[in-house]
Amino acid sequence: MRAQQIQQVLKPLQRNSSQTFLGQGLHTLGLLGWILEQTGAADVAVTTFSTSDAFLCGMLNLRKRGLIHHATLVADIKASQKTLKLSRLMTEAFDEVKLTLNHSKMVLVANDAWLVSVITSQNQTYGDRAECTFVTTDRDVYLDLRNMLNDLLDDTTTISISRQQ
Repeated sequence: MRAQQIQQVLKPLQRNSSQTFLGQGLHTLGLLGWILEQTGAADVAVTTFSTSDAFLCGMLNLRKRGLIHHATLVADIKASQKTLKLSRLMTEAFDEVKLTLNHSKMVLVANDAWLVSVITSQNQTYGDRAECTFVTTDRDVYLDLRNMLNDLLDDTTTISISRQQ
């Protein structure tokens, strides 16, 4: 779903602090781009069970457009057989790549003016199934999720994937 189409199902962040969508076609990458167009450049954290080359290439494009300062990807360690095939692209698209026991799917966007949280049922893959998405600019929700994510990453089962030279 492109930004213009997203505006048909979601209101601008300044007008609606919390909103939901259930249906097909709202993909996380398009939603992230729509959010960053409103917030300006920001730090981004993405959690997912599985990712795809299309999502990673899209993240690279957002970076090239100057919309991402720092990006962290957290993917599931059990899905790592597929994920590791994408390791070079993951480390190009993200500053930090972490594998851990994870099934959560969320996006956190932060800069000096905005704290945005997205909780979704969608992996960073593309399909035609209905997905549920919750978007909020509530500061407490963002801070709670950020703290819980930090706790998850402090777990001993978490491993980092380094950039390849």
